[in-house]
Amino acid sequence: MSSDQRPQDLNIAQTGKWLYGDTVFLPVDIIALDYDFWYEIGKADDQLEPDETPQQMGSDGYLYYVRFRRAGHLEAPTWVDSGGYVCIQDAMTYAESRVPTCIHWSGTASRG
Repeated sequence: MSSDQRPQDLNIAQTGKWLYGDTVFLPVDIIALDYDFWYEIGKADDQLEPDETPQQMGSDGYLYYVRFRRAGHLEAPTWVDSGGYVCIQDAMTYAESRVPTCIHWSGTASRG
């Protein structure tokens, strides 16, 4: 089933904000999906390689994706701004590498 056909609300696992231009805070979030977003996009567009398979889920059954443009939007379908990560900490690290200032995380994930 493609991601745009899934009738579920999104699971926002972590939220944050970062300072843009020393003037305004912009949102970022990490969503947890139980499917490979990019594989499903390729499948829906008939763009998969013949031997291509979905990315393996993390030990908790999810892949974690960063969202900047659609951060905070709860409804599916959505769009993500990263590849899938098997642990939330890796997704958070990726998000932090994409902005020029510190991200202030306010969600529930631990950085341990």
